[in-house]
Amino acid sequence: MKRTVPVLGLVFAAALALTSCGLSGTTATDATTSASQVPELRPDQQVSIVFESYNYGLAGPWTDTFNALITDFSKKFPNIKVTAQKPQGNSPNPATDTISSIQNQMVAGAPPDVAQLGFSDLDFTIHQLNAKPLDTLFGKAAVQQNFDGAKYAFAPKARTLDDWDGHTYGVPFVFSTPVLYYNASLFSKAGLDPANPPATWQQVADDAKAITTKTGQGGVYVDCLTKTAKDWCFQSMVRSNGGRVISEDRKTLTYSDAPAVEVTKMAQDLVNSGSMPKLDQKQGYESFARGEIGMILETSAIQGTFVAGAKDKWDLRSAAMPRYGDKPAVPTNSGAGLHILTSDPAKQRASWELIKFLTSADSYTKIAQNIGYLPLRTDLLTAPNELADWATKNPLLTPNVAQLATMEPWVSMPGNNYLQIRDNMMDAVESIVFQGKDPQSTLTAARDQGARLLPAS
Repeated sequence: MKRTVPVLGLVFAAALALTSCGLSGTTATDATTSASQVPELRPDQQVSIVFESYNYGLAGPWTDTFNALITDFSKKFPNIKVTAQKPQGNSPNPATDTISSIQNQMVAGAPPDVAQLGFSDLDFTIHQLNAKPLDTLFGKAAVQQNFDGAKYAFAPKARTLDDWDGHTYGVPFVFSTPVLYYNASLFSKAGLDPANPPATWQQVADDAKAITTKTGQGGVYVDCLTKTAKDWCFQSMVRSNGGRVISEDRKTLTYSDAPAVEVTKMAQDLVNSGSMPKLDQKQGYESFARGEIGMILETSAIQGTFVAGAKDKWDLRSAAMPRYGDKPAVPTNSGAGLHILTSDPAKQRASWELIKFLTSADSYTKIAQNIGYLPLRTDLLTAPNELADWATKNPLLTPNVAQLATMEPWVSMPGNNYLQIRDNMMDAVESIVFQGKDPQSTLTAARDQGARLLPAS
């Protein structure tokens, strides 16, 4: 396996013949990582950079928060002009458009200088989009210094999420682990104890049935089971059941093995019993926000939507990801890192200043408060003059923070056809859960199709 992420450590295309210029993601050597290769900007040196982020395709707190952050950055660095843009495309989930958007811009000769790219895109980001190794550009000490921070350090397991072959190709930016949000008001109406949310999937099924039967509302929505949701949460469910979707050496697809089959059968049973409504991703989280579903397994990126929906109407609470029987739950991460794509030294330095700013303690404070993402500088949550009071008043983050201790990485599929492999897998999962297809044969067919798309070993 090429990743340097520990096993217990850790958000379209056919191949394009992309010409590599400058430092390639595959040519960095240890000899170049001890010191910076990119000069500092002069105080009067004017630089313009383009920052592409899928947060700009999401209305409300996402766009508002990032607009404010870019404004603050511009005040601190008046010589750096940042043009922020969303990915080009029309998908309901703008993160889905990121790779095709950047590819199209590369073909046109004008890719963004710095981009927010999903962890599931990491293999492709390095080997086809030619993301630059930060430790080569700026030195290992500078990268480490950013992770250590002036006062608040990155969570240890978050630091290596964008590492590959001994190099750091990006700074992890925003992510969540799967959180079980629940409507405590519906729990009470159904005769359930809201102080004791379900800890296992069997308990989820039992509580969901009670909610549906006694209140007429949906019991649970598991936002891990559609192509739009991608596969980060599905990977977590399979890992929690003792399986993987791809072997550790990245050569064999394993999502038709028994653990994955059992996960899809369990979810299919929730639908067949009437406990989980047949909804797409957006319908699912919007329905929960309106108080129409008892539980949802979801990323904290949607937490702000839930808080707004529940305000003065119903009691929103959160719990850890359920486990399968006595097996420990294994949360994986969603989200993305910040990567430098430009080969221009001045733009690289300006992009690095933006990355450091966006992953600073001040920025994470705003991101956590306004959106609900984990502040990756987790000591902020216990610092009296930072987020301690806020965290005490907002306990919804507590399960998410606790799950950092057992988090594993969202694993990217290999090769240029990685998105097709992933989407074929999730198409199969969706058809099993919501259309009643046979779990074993459907996953086996998808696996066989995906195996033909794997790169030659």
